[in-house]
Order: sequence, then structure tokens, then C-alpha cells
Amino acid sequence: MKNVLLIGLGRFGRHIAMQLNEMEHNVMAVDKNEERVDRVLPYVTSAQIGDSTDAQFLDSLGVDNFDLCIVTIGGDFQSSLETTSLLKELGASFVISRAERDVQAKFLLRNGADEVVYPEKQMAKWTAIRYGSNHILDYIELDDTHAILEVPVPKAWIGKTVGQIDIRRKYNITIIALKKNDRMILSINPETMMTEDATMLVLGEYKSMQKYFDT
Repeated sequence: MKNVLLIGLGRFGRHIAMQLNEMEHNVMAVDKNEERVDRVLPYVTSAQIGDSTDAQFLDSLGVDNFDLCIVTIGGDFQSSLETTSLLKELGASFVISRAERDVQAKFLLRNGADEVVYPEKQMAKWTAIRYGSNHILDYIELDDTHAILEVPVPKAWIGKTVGQIDIRRKYNITIIALKKNDRMILSINPETMMTEDATMLVLGEYKSMQKYFDT
């Protein structure tokens, strides 16, 4: 369980609060908009109405006591940048800040952010790959070149074992799990049989996997 300071309670911030609540973390939520604070109250441990660019207000929250600070302010980059910088000045141990463009990410990283997330950019990429492809059911980016894909079992593989397919040696692609009826099977070995009712989670270089599976 972590103690999390969440600043910015728009749609993105509210969804983060809801997810952290499901994970049973302690969350203090902050926004200068009272209505936004009220909407998130069922999902957080505590909440404050205040301006996160006010150093005195931010200091009163005891930011150095949190394991993680997340700045999800959208539409006001100046406030996001000032909040990020102040958090570090006040002793925050780890700060994640939201960016909408690469230039924003550069400024945030230079001014205190330990990590930067691009919710709109990342969701746009996922949507384009998921729905612009014929056979890619899900996509998790690992770095600039590697990803995990969820794909159907190719017809030519049905009835064969992982060892018979030998995909790792031939294509440098690793089957890390099978999914059947929403149940994940993680114990994959050379004797694991490929069946029509399963999908696969495969790991490898995205371009190679896209070329192989999305045909």
C-alpha cells in the first residue's frame, strides 16, 4: 500500500483515483475546483480544495510524506509546471506529471518530474493499433521498438505445441501466456498445446510481430 498525492481531478485524474482506490492505496486528492473534489471523494482517503501553485498550501500537505505524487493537471501547462517544480523543492520523493506534447515533457523533466505520461498520445496510439489492425486485440508498449500483443492463435498453429511451432527461434517472438475464457494461463512450456478457443500474449519487436500476425 502506498501513500499517493494526486493533484488535478479532471477526467484523467478521477480515473486514476478510482484505480488507486481499487488497488487499496491511500490517496490524498487536490484540486482548486470544489465540484471536482466532491466527485472524487468516494474514491480517496482525503481531499483538499486548493491551488497547487501556492507554495504555502502545497507545503501544508506534507508532500515529503508521500511515496508518490501524480500531477494530472490538463489544459493549464503553466500550473502543471509550477506544481511539479514546487513538489520537488518541497521534498517530494517521486513525481509523475502529465504532458500533452513532447516539448511539455522536456520542461517537466527539467523542472522536477521523475516520469512523464502522455494519456492522450498513448491512448491514441493504442486505438490506432487496436482498431487499425485486423488481428491485434490488445497492445502494451514496452519501449520504442518492443511490445506485448494479444492475438488469436493462427490457424496453422492450432493442434500444435509451442515446441513444434518454435516461434522463438524462427522469429524471435516469445509466447508469454495464453488466454481462455478470460483466464490467463502463464505456465507456457514446449508441450503447451495451441487451441482455437485461445488467444496469445506474445512479446517481441513490434514491427516483426505486426508483420507476422496482422496479415
